[in-house]
Amino acid sequence: MSDKPKHARTKHNRISLQLAHGILLVAALTFSLSAPALAADGVKIDDLVVALSIPDAQREATLKAVRAFYDFWNTGDEALLKEAIAPNFTDHTLPPGRPQGPEGPAFASRRFRAAVPDLKVAVAKMIVAGNYITVHMNFTGHFTGRFGQTQGKGQPVPFIATDLVKIENGRITDNWHIEDNLTLLQEMGVAKVD
Repeated sequence: MSDKPKHARTKHNRISLQLAHGILLVAALTFSLSAPALAADGVKIDDLVVALSIPDAQREATLKAVRAFYDFWNTGDEALLKEAIAPNFTDHTLPPGRPQGPEGPAFASRRFRAAVPDLKVAVAKMIVAGNYITVHMNFTGHFTGRFGQTQGKGQPVPFIATDLVKIENGRITDNWHIEDNLTLLQEMGVAKVD
């Protein structure tokens, strides 16, 4: 029998039980927030993190739009853009020569796939927080076409990119993106760094 009074043992047991419940809750939340995911027939998503505060309907609409957008980048299927982006889509980091609006991503994909026809994308990390989604991607493919004056020789051209997209009414309205263009251009033989 313990030397502690009964009320002290009971209080200690209650605190231990609350602590155990807290640990289980944190473990459950961590699992639900960060679980590997694969779209059924679409782009591979290695790590999907979704804020638990997002209502179910909003979460589903958001995931449908972003999956369609990255399925588009993975396949080049422009029909997926209609599911993904809004008519008022704005590219906030628009490269020179790319049209603004919904035509921009289609233009970029067509141009890049002329150089890298087997372009694929895998999503390494997707974080959904309210109306904003951060996506870190790994692109792969082989440079067999032309890029400017340079003819590909079949060399692999893996590179990374990160997007921040905004969703409204189940469609992507805004995109801020950055690509590791220096690595890509070096792999293509277009840029040399000494």
